[in-house]
Amino acid sequence: QGQLKIARAAMAARCRLAARFHHIHGANIRLDASHTQATRVESFANGLCFSQEPLAPGQIFLVEIEEKELGWCGHLRVGLTAHDPQRLEVVPEYSLPDLVNLGDTWVFAITRNHNRVVVEGEEAQPRGRPWEPSLLIERLRIPRDTLVGRSRPGRYSHILDDLFKMNVLPATARRSRIGVLYAPQPDGTADMHIVINGEDMGPSARGLPTSRPLYAVIDVFASTKSVRVIPVDYGFPSLQTLCRLVIQKHIVHRLAIDGLDLPPLLKSSCQHE
Repeated sequence: QGQLKIARAAMAARCRLAARFHHIHGANIRLDASHTQATRVESFANGLCFSQEPLAPGQIFLVEIEEKELGWCGHLRVGLTAHDPQRLEVVPEYSLPDLVNLGDTWVFAITRNHNRVVVEGEEAQPRGRPWEPSLLIERLRIPRDTLVGRSRPGRYSHILDDLFKMNVLPATARRSRIGVLYAPQPDGTADMHIVINGEDMGPSARGLPTSRPLYAVIDVFASTKSVRVIPVDYGFPSLQTLCRLVIQKHIVHRLAIDGLDLPPLLKSSCQHE
């Protein structure tokens, strides 16, 4: 029990550290001061972003779609790469096919239909009920409330929002939450999973190397204009989370947070979670 608590605390600390975008990114991307919001400021390409740190096994990198842009075809692209962003000679224009063509990269476009790799003879596993409190992937449990996007953000929107109850918020809509993680396998490799609004899409890629650090890839492509990283707490809330809950409890409206003398990262957390 003690070792489990230590492991959860370590995972929570690592998740908070990695829940930001890397300072290396595509030419058309602008990051906010907290490095949690990425916006493509022009065109439809050069929107490639990476997680600030490599992901730990089972650690989800979760983003929410904040802004859409009409007039383009295509949506957000998500995946993993074994390439350290710091070591890239140049950030590719596209994740598909440019970054993938460098090798050791697995990226999929987010649409209404999703990829799933099924081993011959294997039956598709049920994806779980959307109202269950936790999402179970392999032996990992993730609080589903954080994973599900809400069409009407607010303190009690999870009670009022029919889309939340029914888990039918479209994958590419504003407020949709999309995450990526990898689950280690007994043979020493890993499966990549994409999670959309609390639903595990199943393995999107198999045989990923666990001997190399794996970074999350978020391509803010085409009709997706802006995304924000959503921190996920594994078991123990962070000090930032506790502060956020106290602040939100004592304010009338989220817009009032703008006038508070708070660190930018904490202010951003209070406004967007």
